[in-house]
Amino acid sequence: MPLGAWIEPHPEGIYVPAADVWIDPSQPKPRALVTHGHSDHARGGHGAVWATPETLAIMDARYGAQAAHPVRYGESMRMGDVEVSFVPAGHVLGSAQIVLEHRGERVVVSGDYKRRSDPTCAPFEPQACDIFITEATFGLPVFVHPETGDEIDKLLAALRANPDRCVLVGAYALGKAQRVIAELRQRGHDDPIYLHGAMQRLCELYVEHGVALGDLRLATGVPKAEIAGHIVLAPPGALNDRWSRRLPDPITAMASGWMRIRQRAVQRNVELPLILSDHADWDELTSTILEIAPQEVWVTHGREDALIHWCMTRQIKARALDLRGYEDEDD
Repeated sequence: MPLGAWIEPHPEGIYVPAADVWIDPSQPKPRALVTHGHSDHARGGHGAVWATPETLAIMDARYGAQAAHPVRYGESMRMGDVEVSFVPAGHVLGSAQIVLEHRGERVVVSGDYKRRSDPTCAPFEPQACDIFITEATFGLPVFVHPETGDEIDKLLAALRANPDRCVLVGAYALGKAQRVIAELRQRGHDDPIYLHGAMQRLCELYVEHGVALGDLRLATGVPKAEIAGHIVLAPPGALNDRWSRRLPDPITAMASGWMRIRQRAVQRNVELPLILSDHADWDELTSTILEIAPQEVWVTHGREDALIHWCMTRQIKARALDLRGYEDEDD
């Protein structure tokens, strides 16, 4: 019998018949294991959800209450004939890799992950396994992310050089915004940071779960003179809309791994691209596979071809899984 024959990839997610449960399904299912709270992995409408307490809190805030079963990192549970555990993925608050053990085989569904230090979430923990199911969002050799501190320093330098303006940073509301804030605090930036209203609830949720974010204030209705010389965070869609025109001559920035592609920055009218990603880059994807040393690698989404070719040249069996509904969420 082929390795992993008890795992069934479907367009809408991964089904594990021996546990009668789906992993990150894009459609409502009776039973779901969820790796993290981004909308391309989590959604409302499931009959029952197993996830970390933090992910369940995020899902409750974004998609409404569900029949929730919290699973803490390192905790193991039996679902049918499968042993299931959750370990940190290092992607966003509460993000987890799901470890499945059945028939003497060990399968790790990594969800989205990164290997860089992040003050807002637990770091990725490599897990030895027979099959490693990995993302490939930045699965091309051109994607090598710069040092986080260098990008934050670029942001602070722009702020210091333009005391009569503000720096408006587009950042995804879950994970990226809180990471930018926490990284700024680690660099000694203790000034108030202003927020678009869409950022408020998730920032409060992070604080409720022990992530210190410092002095945060809503930007709406605040005089321009008060916001000048400060950093403002907003969803990417608000960078060039009517809301942003109320700010004092903003320097438009965007925090995303896609800022490596100059055309993306130009399309969004971004003056200050910040290459800051919550996904592993090419070097991190390949070094993680070498570290884990699985017999097989299954690639769920992203730039599958290059990563599969890289695996094959190293005698690692690899295949692409045709899953629908996975997006980068403005990473």
